[in-house]
Amino acid sequence: MVNSQTLGNSQTFDFKKHIPLLAVLLSGAFITILNQTLLATALPPIMKDLNISESTVQWLQSIFMLVNGIMIPITAFLIGKFTTRNLFLTAMGTFAAGTLIAALSPTFSLLLVGRVLQGAGAGIMMPLLQTIMFLIFPISQRGKAMGMFGLVIAFAPAIGPSLSGYLVDHYPWRSVFYVVFPIAVVIIIAASFLLKNITEQTNPKVDYLSIVLSTLGFGGLLYGFSVAGNLGWLSPNTIISLIIGAVTLFWFINRQLKLEEPILEFRVFKYNIFSIATGLGMIVFASMIATTVILPLFMQNLLGFNALHSGLMLLPGAIVMGIMNPVTGTLFDKYGAKWLLRSGFVILTITTFMFGNLSHDTTFTYLAVLNAIRMFGIAMIMMPSTTLGLNQLPNHLISHGTAMNNTFRQISGAVGTAVLVTITITAASDKSIDGAIHGVNVAFIVAGCIAACGLLLSFAIRNPKKKAQPLDS
Repeated sequence: MVNSQTLGNSQTFDFKKHIPLLAVLLSGAFITILNQTLLATALPPIMKDLNISESTVQWLQSIFMLVNGIMIPITAFLIGKFTTRNLFLTAMGTFAAGTLIAALSPTFSLLLVGRVLQGAGAGIMMPLLQTIMFLIFPISQRGKAMGMFGLVIAFAPAIGPSLSGYLVDHYPWRSVFYVVFPIAVVIIIAASFLLKNITEQTNPKVDYLSIVLSTLGFGGLLYGFSVAGNLGWLSPNTIISLIIGAVTLFWFINRQLKLEEPILEFRVFKYNIFSIATGLGMIVFASMIATTVILPLFMQNLLGFNALHSGLMLLPGAIVMGIMNPVTGTLFDKYGAKWLLRSGFVILTITTFMFGNLSHDTTFTYLAVLNAIRMFGIAMIMMPSTTLGLNQLPNHLISHGTAMNNTFRQISGAVGTAVLVTITITAASDKSIDGAIHGVNVAFIVAGCIAACGLLLSFAIRNPKKKAQPLDS
């Protein structure tokens, strides 16, 4: 096994030596993240081919996010229980199996099973990859490492709608799965030769009640917030899911604080910089995810653009963010996070408020350019805030920190999307196009206010010279 402690602190880190390993890891992240948005424009032909309703077909998206969100919190436990290599291959194998089942499925039920397996594999991948990168890179180069990781996070989901729109326009809907499957197989083969065991096996005890509580807690909240935008906040499904999620999550947290070997270590929040950085990451992630939902809906439903064009509108922003993430990572390593975060939130706040003045005359160019500038600001926040927070943690808590960071981002994405979609619907002045556009504008004004709160919170950041100590130490 590779000595993670040595890797994490070495100042003579050989970057070139790890290029094959990083290529495998980033490829795995790319294909699983790409998969999240690839199905969006394929839903209408799936409805027609399988003869199902819109409310039914939406489960293909919801179930993926739900299972993904359930798996993330227990990944810290899995990282301690299994070797890096076995866990990565299992996650990618599960994802590939789900992709093949979805591609070949003759019925909706089997297609749903494929999406469940995809979500399970993808949920393990993200925290695992972040943990590995933090262990193999020294602190002085983690910004650069997370910048590369951020390039994948930015580019993959943005090209999903455009690629999916092209495939669906020219080929059957199953093509979106046929494209992903061989790439996943190649990554599995490459990983079997190149991937080494990086993480340390602590062999934690299995607390089955904690796994059940985690599933019901995080799953209930994610499901409740996800369906709130469609069913309404007062829907029985929404209320019951949120209550079950909140109660079981409270029980789960209390249990983790009492266990000697918790499934998820909530004591990471004793590191104040980690807590603040996680909060900033939640704000920016919710802002990004919600916008990728609202802008395409605005373009397609209110301006008459097709799915391909709405996907292409997001592409310049993805390219800008992809280019900027390695740059901001390098700047982070050299100057710290303070001014990156503040400048990024200034840009994010201003551009979000500018989206609050849309009309039926708004052009494709205006949306694409403004979104690109907005993504420039997001790139200055997303990876630097993650790196700043995780840098405060000792190596044995990094897997818990990455799991916690990804879990709370997933929740913030679901909450942000649900809240802003609900505002868009309820704030519509009437049922006309102008009335619906007014609802979109109000949603962006609210999003701008949330971004402004993030700007204020960023002033709590001071560039620490060394790892912070727990608050109670």
